[in-house]
Amino acid sequence: MNLSSSHHQVLARKWRPKTFIDLVGQSHVVRALSNALESGRLHHAYLFTGTRGVGKTTLARILARCLNCESGVTATPCGECSACQQIDSGRFVDLIEIDAASYTGVDNMREILENAQYAPTAGRYKVYIIDEVHMLSKNAFNAMLKTLEEPPGHVVFILATTDPQKVPVTVLSRCLQFNLKQMPADLVARHLKRVLEAEQVSYETEALNSLARAAAGSMRDALSLTDQAIAYGQGQLKADETRAMLGAVDSAYLLPLLEALAANDGLRLMAEAETIAERSLSFDAALQDLALLLHQIALLQVVPDALDSDLPDQARLETLSHQIDAETTQLYYQIATLGRRDLEWAPDPLAGFRMTLLRMLAFVPDSGATDTPRCSQPPLPKASPRPALASPARVDPAARASEPAAASRPHEPAAAAAPAPLAPAASKENPPPSPSRACTFDGDWFTLSQRLNGGLKQLASQCELATYDAHSITLRLPESARPLLGSLGNKLTHAIRDLLGTALKIDIQIGTTQGSAPAEVLTQQKNARQSSAEADIYADPTVQTLLRDFAATVIDISPLNKV
Repeated sequence: MNLSSSHHQVLARKWRPKTFIDLVGQSHVVRALSNALESGRLHHAYLFTGTRGVGKTTLARILARCLNCESGVTATPCGECSACQQIDSGRFVDLIEIDAASYTGVDNMREILENAQYAPTAGRYKVYIIDEVHMLSKNAFNAMLKTLEEPPGHVVFILATTDPQKVPVTVLSRCLQFNLKQMPADLVARHLKRVLEAEQVSYETEALNSLARAAAGSMRDALSLTDQAIAYGQGQLKADETRAMLGAVDSAYLLPLLEALAANDGLRLMAEAETIAERSLSFDAALQDLALLLHQIALLQVVPDALDSDLPDQARLETLSHQIDAETTQLYYQIATLGRRDLEWAPDPLAGFRMTLLRMLAFVPDSGATDTPRCSQPPLPKASPRPALASPARVDPAARASEPAAASRPHEPAAAAAPAPLAPAASKENPPPSPSRACTFDGDWFTLSQRLNGGLKQLASQCELATYDAHSITLRLPESARPLLGSLGNKLTHAIRDLLGTALKIDIQIGTTQGSAPAEVLTQQKNARQSSAEADIYADPTVQTLLRDFAATVIDISPLNKV
């Protein structure tokens, strides 16, 4: 590639699409327009909306070619005829492009509309492309309305705007509207790769990714930045030089920060934040890059095959994907994106960035497991959470211990019609573990389940205690809660063992619960409190007087005791 050539054309113009096939990232618009052209269902006014550089004016020119190609109205213009070539070069007499920012007045619009009454000079249709149409004055819009509603058969208006909210609804209702989407960074990077290979310019993949992210969804901006990067790199695209040109940095500088989070090392985390501040890096860009790294970690955890094989620092990311569990990764990602949004409201950017990191450190989901047994912790009170309602599966442990039949069938199937009597916590054959090394499970599954947190507590609350003995616990889980078991089953087993300080066998079976699962118990308690509150309200003499004499209505009743 000869960069010194006087005939060099910038990439954004050289690679401007000339057909629908060449247009990148707007397949929903291309499909609708192609079908309309092929079936002859043409509209007299189109409105293309979208941010800068997504292809609004380009699409308008392609549509003008489709309407005026000498081979006929088609979705695939030939590109060889006089009309196609003149439209490409901007010399077609029946294609009138207007910048609404320069022609805002009503007099300009009246002149345009008067000329629209005359038949085309060279083409089949007279096409008016009005760019940034929202810049027109109110009077200019009013002048357009009649022509937009009943235009001559040979006229097609194509309006383009980055701000459709400023276009009067009376104009919007007379147009066929298409919203052009911002292009995702990976799509932009792939297109840049094709362009550079055709231009025979050497590149590094990470340089393309940096340019694609910097373009923020605009293909035109991406091509313009690529031109600038090629000049900066003397004909080559290198990752470090491209980042230097963009004023960006390698996202690998955030990996130590994630490693500090994985190690739960607050001092190191704050030190990394200070390092970023000393390098005068943008905290907004840092949070954006941090969210991108967390996205890559989440892909490694859930769908690793969807991640690019040439990802930089992949080994460190894979290590982090094992050190940070999937739930925490999702939480970190949400905190990073919200922290970026709130950064402008922080006392100063460094404080906002630090608070985001501190949220990540403080709000890590607790799995309920610890490195040491929690036997020394006093158990939660057993009287308050238990329901006052009758429950066939909630039998007092002391009463169960007096039933000899229960000890003889500790492994009764979970699908039994009635809940199996629970085995005692200890027997002569199965003595309880030593208090010095383990806690004894007394059958109070409700209290044990409430000591868990997050998703583990949710799963445990859906489980009903079926049987237990000194060596095992069998739980029954309804079919509706089976999806929770896939991702949290093993974690629940480990959490229960850590709480009790012993390696009990935990068996979770799928079956029909009998109403004694903690979630069911809590629902029964809530319903009982609600019924009691309603009965008390309607029994109150004052309320009865209001209802009887003043036609009052009780809107809502909530029990005072929420516990």
